[in-house]
Amino acid sequence: MKLGLDQISQLKNLKSKAIGLLCHAASVNSKYQHILELFRAFNVQKLFGPEHGIWCVAQDMEAVEEAREPISGMALHSLYGSSAESLHPRAEWLQGLNAVVCDLQDVGSRYYTFAYSMAFMMQACTQAGIPFYVLDRPNPINGIDVEGGEVQAGFESFVGLYSLPNRHGMTIGELAIYLNEVHEMGTDLHVLKLQGWRRKKYLDETSFPWVLPSPNMPSLETALVYPGLCLLEATEVSEGRGTTRPFEIFGAPYVQPEKLAKHLRGFKLPGVFFRPLFFKPTFQKYAGQICGGLQVHVSDRKRFKPYLTGLAILKTLRDLYPRDWKWREKPYEFVREIPAIDLLTGSGRFRKSLEQGLSWKEIRENHEEGKSRLLRQRREYLLYS
Repeated sequence: MKLGLDQISQLKNLKSKAIGLLCHAASVNSKYQHILELFRAFNVQKLFGPEHGIWCVAQDMEAVEEAREPISGMALHSLYGSSAESLHPRAEWLQGLNAVVCDLQDVGSRYYTFAYSMAFMMQACTQAGIPFYVLDRPNPINGIDVEGGEVQAGFESFVGLYSLPNRHGMTIGELAIYLNEVHEMGTDLHVLKLQGWRRKKYLDETSFPWVLPSPNMPSLETALVYPGLCLLEATEVSEGRGTTRPFEIFGAPYVQPEKLAKHLRGFKLPGVFFRPLFFKPTFQKYAGQICGGLQVHVSDRKRFKPYLTGLAILKTLRDLYPRDWKWREKPYEFVREIPAIDLLTGSGRFRKSLEQGLSWKEIRENHEEGKSRLLRQRREYLLYS
């Protein structure tokens, strides 16, 4: 098996060109060599870093400032600053470049922002008239399973800039092709394909390494639950940030673990077990406070449905603790006027269903609206079988 980064000998046409790199800490090849080391033979002029920065040190929604990359000393432009405007590459940053090469590890979920940093860079390259190269990487939670529905018009954001399922089942290269074609970006796009990867493979079934792509994505197990447990970011319940198991652990000071576990087990969700526990986050929500909660243990990942599980968790918490339950009211990914839960689910439907007291059966029947259309639309842009 070979990653796109394992095959950069195919990019010999770029050797004499001035190029920019859009990359981060997880931009390593199969031998754990970082892209900055591997591209020393190229004429790299500028570096671009997505959310969390090029070395994955900034926390979620923490602005990353312009800087010099500490190893190479090259100019490092941040694509995640303190405003929505900072997400877009400036035209002057691309002046003098002949191409931009992108190598970012996605985790298979629509909320993960790297795909949108890539998309904004594609748009900038189109405007600058320079080609854009993507070094492809596997979808770590496989490229077959798809879950969730569409993003309705008016609910686009940096956690859902385009209408994709919550668990989209594509590689970063397939996403680039899909976005370029469906949304008519007009980018001169080149994807250096994976060799030997099959869609059914999880990352731990390959020879490719896991390197955490963001501070709270420490393992493949985290990535597997993320398409559902990320929904807790839209609440004042801790999603486990400040623990060693973010997104696998969740809770709040008012939660009674055994009671919550009993109610969630009644949903008979496939492939998952909820273990009661107490924990104390070291930062973010309830830092330094003892929280009651659960750990999500995936017992059968082929049956497990992370998004459905996340919806069930939110419904149960709101039903059991209506006086303590709170949605996030602070701005979320630079959006103030739309609730964070609507941005994450792609519409106001789920939030309203909870507020109206709809049954779990009714919620479950409506949680994947538009999925079939999205699956048909993406089919012709898949690169692997």
